[in-house]
Amino acid sequence: MSCVSFACTARRLLRIFGTASLAVNLAGCSYALMDPHGPIGRQEKLILIDSTVIMLAIVIPVIIATLAFAWWFRAGNAKAKRYPDWAYSGRIEFIVWAIPALVIMFLGGIAWLSSHELDPPRAIESSVAPLDVDVVSLDWKWLFIYPDAGVASVNKLVMPVGTPVRFHMTSAGVMNSFFIPQLGSQLYTMAGMDTRLNLLVDAAGVYHGLSAQFSGEGFSDMTFEVAALSRQDFELWLDAARTGGGTLDAAAYQTLMRPSARDPQHTFGTVPGGLFEAILAHPGAAPTAAQIEPTDSAD
Repeated sequence: MSCVSFACTARRLLRIFGTASLAVNLAGCSYALMDPHGPIGRQEKLILIDSTVIMLAIVIPVIIATLAFAWWFRAGNAKAKRYPDWAYSGRIEFIVWAIPALVIMFLGGIAWLSSHELDPPRAIESSVAPLDVDVVSLDWKWLFIYPDAGVASVNKLVMPVGTPVRFHMTSAGVMNSFFIPQLGSQLYTMAGMDTRLNLLVDAAGVYHGLSAQFSGEGFSDMTFEVAALSRQDFELWLDAARTGGGTLDAAAYQTLMRPSARDPQHTFGTVPGGLFEAILAHPGAAPTAAQIEPTDSAD
């Protein structure tokens, strides 16, 4: 075998391998989207299915009609009548334009209703009080702050099952994208902006979270683990974080801001008040101790 033939064969094998790998990755992502574990994810799955069915109402008949026309008007069919001078039919024009118009109306109606029902800042109705979590995307890691508990974690999000979670999200640098496929609602984090999102998980387990926005060299490893725990186990995790973690002060946050990839999961047992607000007010810069812990003004 010549070098040229060998190179061509190698390129073909690489293409096949690359296509197969892409198919596997897409299949995994699709499976996560079709296996939701929360009300938002389930509604998004329903929208995806409804939209696909509506579009298939045109795609399938068009494919069948194309094959039927090709078979009927084949050269060997003497029964097929041809009208070489035919130019226009009002009925055909009506059908050709009416069916796509109906599809657009149906899809537009679904998009209109769902965009209001699934508006990310919209609160999830529940008899349980919501939990607040502040999210900061860094290069290339995720910081989750629990302001009411005074703890934080890196690359691990812990959520109590059946409790609505109100996320306040921002970025310490470039734009990123917060996405938990099985819970739904991929949303962007931007420096200086407080993006709000409400999610709820209704089944205990471990889920996959990621950044869906390219943000530099370490983007591919910018993933995080989502642990959905019972309320009792969630409280135990908070207690363990308080006793086993360090302090997320100005110096610790400045270290955390340095670009790094594949950071191990770890917690901070003490988080001073006002940290998220200081990050939001000073994007791209490490806030000082005075900015993180503002002193009370004199009466």
